Parts: sequence; C-alpha cells; structure tokens
Amino acid sequence: MPFTRWFISAPWFAVSSILLAQIPQLEIHPPRIAAESFRSPDLRVNVDLVLLTVTVTDRFGSVVNNLAEPSFTILEDNTPRPIVSFNSEDAACSVGVVIDISGSMGGKTNLAAEAMRTFFDAANPDDEAFLLTVSTRPNTLSGFTNDFGNLQSQLSMSRPGGATALVDTIQLALRRLREARNPRRALLVISDGMDNHSRYSEAALLRLAQEADVQIYTIGMATSAVNKKGIEMTEEPGGLAFLSHLSERSGGLNFTLGTYENPVSIASKIGRAIRDRYLIGYHPSASDAGKWRAIRVKVDVPQLHVSTRSGYYAR
Repeated sequence: MPFTRWFISAPWFAVSSILLAQIPQLEIHPPRIAAESFRSPDLRVNVDLVLLTVTVTDRFGSVVNNLAEPSFTILEDNTPRPIVSFNSEDAACSVGVVIDISGSMGGKTNLAAEAMRTFFDAANPDDEAFLLTVSTRPNTLSGFTNDFGNLQSQLSMSRPGGATALVDTIQLALRRLREARNPRRALLVISDGMDNHSRYSEAALLRLAQEADVQIYTIGMATSAVNKKGIEMTEEPGGLAFLSHLSERSGGLNFTLGTYENPVSIASKIGRAIRDRYLIGYHPSASDAGKWRAIRVKVDVPQLHVSTRSGYYAR
C-alpha cells in the first residue's frame, strides 16, 4: 500500500491522487503578515517514491557532474535508505529571475543585469524564464518566454530606485513557477537581501521555500561600508544571511559577493548548476502523518558540498 508523501520532484512519476492544500485566510499584521497565518497551497500526492534533486559542488563552487550512484548515500531521519533510481541527464528548465533594482542596490544594478545575461548563456532552446524586479512593489517585466534577449531589454529600460519589497517579490515568483511547463524549476535571486516594504514575513517565505518544489539560487551583493547608510550597516548582514537560508532550505546554492566582486562568473556557475543536477529516488520509511522527515545526502568524495531540499512532511 503506497505511502502518502510530499511530492518533492518531477510530476512525471505516477500518482494515485492529488490534493491541493487549502490556503487559510490571511490575518494582516502591518507591515508584515505573520508566518503562522500564511500557508503554501502545497501539492500532495500518494506516492511510494521520494525523488530528490541534488547538486554537488567543489570548494570553489563549481559543479561536479561525473559522480556515479555508489558515491551517494541517502539518509532519512539519519537512517540510510537504498537508492532505487538515479539519473544525471540534462533536461529543459523553467526559471524565474528576480533582480533587485531598489534604492538599496545603489550602482549594482548594472552588474546584476550583466550577471543575468551570463546566466542565460547556459540556457538551451527548450528552457523558459520570466523576470520580476524588486522595488517598492513586485514588478513583472515578462511572463514565461524563451526570448532571453527580450528579458535583457526589458531590464535595461527599468528605472532603479524605490523601497524594497524583496520578500513579496520572491513569494510571487514561487507562485508563478507553478505555471511552468517543465518539471525542472529553479529561481535565481540577485539582491543585497534587505527588505523594508514587504507585507509577507521572512519566516513565511522560508516556510514556502522549504515546501515548494523549486531550488532557489541566490547571489548576495554587499555594499561598501563607505557607501552604506547607518541603517544599512545594521540590516545588510541579516539580509545576506536571509538569502543564504532561502537557498539552503530549497536545495539551491548561495554566493555572497563583496563590494568590488563581479557576479558574472558566479552567474555562470549557477547556470551550470541548474542544468547539471542529479535526480535520485528512494523508498521512504513508514511514518506518522504530518511528521517532518529530515533528509541528508552524502557523497564519498572529500571536500565536496551536496545541496538538496532539507526534508518533507509525511502525509
């Protein structure tokens, strides 16, 4: 009899039923919505196979894509689980891109645009992407398209400035990715991580990122201490840490850059990481409904870093 599990990978595997979780009414506590009042409309299915999207990188952040199945160990609640499926082939991706052009980014928006151009150099014709910018409110510059040159043109016509609704914009991007046509889905965020104008809380977004079937890749761009305002000196470290937490929860990668570091090489690494991922399946152990099952993936090669989602809720 199949176990009911969070669906944490591609929908091409057979399922016996699908149930969209209900979204409870939001109770607004200005200027943020409390984490406990926001729930993701999670996709739940009956399935006896857990599928993990796994990225392996070396100590320089470069992707390692030549590992074989015996190199991997899957731990669920610290108990090893046998691997029953293993795949590392390239596949089309649906990607959301969030670029912060708010006032706190200062003169870094040109670098962010250059990084996005480099990121799409790794795309293939079957990929699709949309573009949102962060300012006083989320701005949609393009829906899903494979005309990546047009995305660059749209960004070049945007006027930087305004307050920062970063959390709201990422939340919108995760919802938009539900409309993607490709099973592989990812989100790229380029920002300094600061937020002063969102309605949703960071805690609510972290929960959504943990439960969504999307890997979030973040490039945190720090500001020179000489150019920072007093409040930015206090808030920027927390913002950069928030970007790191988003990537960690979702199984993506995070890179934090100093003031004079160019993000172009990092964008190239992320573009490759989204393409060169392992898809590993295992049968879950029996558990009580509603219990959080922690997942950890290890490799037998020293000094390699493994990124995947942190777990799922049994159903």
